[in-house]
Amino acid sequence: MRHPNGYGTVAKLSGVRRNPYVARKTKSWDDRGYPVYETIGYYPTREAGLIALAQYNKDPWNIRQEKITLEELYDLWLEKKAPKLGQSNRASLKSVFKRCAPLFNVSYKDLRAHQMQMIIDANECSYSRQNTLKNLFRHLDGFALELDIVTRCYSGLLTSAPAPETTKLPFTAAEIAALWAAQSEPWVDSALVFLYSGFRISELLDIKTADVDLTAGTIKGGTKTKAGKNRIVPIHPRIAPLIAARLAQGGEYLFEHDAQKVTPYRYYTFWRAIMKRIPAAHTVHETRHTFRSRLDSAGANKRCIDLIMGHKSKDVGERVYTHKTIQELRTAIELITQ
Repeated sequence: MRHPNGYGTVAKLSGVRRNPYVARKTKSWDDRGYPVYETIGYYPTREAGLIALAQYNKDPWNIRQEKITLEELYDLWLEKKAPKLGQSNRASLKSVFKRCAPLFNVSYKDLRAHQMQMIIDANECSYSRQNTLKNLFRHLDGFALELDIVTRCYSGLLTSAPAPETTKLPFTAAEIAALWAAQSEPWVDSALVFLYSGFRISELLDIKTADVDLTAGTIKGGTKTKAGKNRIVPIHPRIAPLIAARLAQGGEYLFEHDAQKVTPYRYYTFWRAIMKRIPAAHTVHETRHTFRSRLDSAGANKRCIDLIMGHKSKDVGERVYTHKTIQELRTAIELITQ
């Protein structure tokens, strides 16, 4: 009986062999139009090859523990596990995988810590990229363990460069006062909302008007991490009129330009104009740094700061046992005064 297209074939090889039958599937075609095969295995009889081919088509990853390469495992992880991660985290992990090219064809079960470490050290990449590579190997190790490809995870032995000293500069009181003085100018209100809410640029631009509750005095937003997704941030009284004015425009998103959602790339043109007006030379992310610094200086509860910022608390007791109400978060955020 003819197999369906893409099912694969069992062929007998020439010569005297212990396992003369090969089960294989066509995975691509070369420049001459000849098939490029993916070999499933070698077998003593045609029947054994057909059984292996049937098992492979039923569960391709059930019988390839010995052969699956780093690249093949990554492709399967990308399909099965990556969609469960946050969009930003997933994009970061995908962006560093190309650095693993020297190990693409290495059988994952034979991969060792020194080879993973070689990838981390080879390109002298930044601290954040080194940590993203460590995180990628951790994900792949966990997936390989789940599939019984490995019996131990070497990613736990990996090291990276120490975290560099922060270069973030908070806004000064004079710069914040200059923004308030220019609040009626185009887009200056967005800088003030950043400074009094702690949202990241992508988070603020993703906020829809439906996520703003002026009656309750809250904004629901956040996309980057599990702790930060859809968090509730109280609206500081000073920016409440700015938020209300934006809502009155009637758009789908809180911040729009020409009735369209604003991309981070487009927003940077507005930001440069804002900084020129003050004048100052801050990044958008330094508003978030300033917000946290001001909360900390005002003596805000550390757990409240983590909840407002969307950070995972480093203290297990705080993370597990402490629950904060919206009123407590509002009390914390209102410690910031002009």
